[in-house]
Amino acid sequence: METQRQKKISGVIQKDLAEILQRAATDGGLKGTLISVSKVTVTTDLSIAKVYVSIFPTKNAKELLEGIKGNQPIIKHELASRTRHQLRRMPELNFYLDDSLDYIDKIEKSLDGRENPIKNPDLLAKRKKS
Repeated sequence: METQRQKKISGVIQKDLAEILQRAATDGGLKGTLISVSKVTVTTDLSIAKVYVSIFPTKNAKELLEGIKGNQPIIKHELASRTRHQLRRMPELNFYLDDSLDYIDKIEKSLDGRENPIKNPDLLAKRKKS
């Protein structure tokens, strides 16, 4: 169960990170690429933040995520300067790819009858509970 403090910190991080990542994508010449932060969860001791990033179009998502991970110290510094009046200590940022949009798309295709997961169960990947 998340505490109010965890929820508040998650919300602050989510809002500011979304702006930082989208601006970095635009400045980096990735016009037309949409990067959004779909979810942030913070550990109870507020030391680690799991950041779920949704990238569209998804064809370059994995390499963009690696780029985000590689620039984690710079992103953390930028985030810390934005939130210095709200957070005393910046949690460690761990980035993960949020593939729920792809999963929803596959479900929609199967419902439309384009791809039938009953005949071909490999179409829908097994999901882990988060």
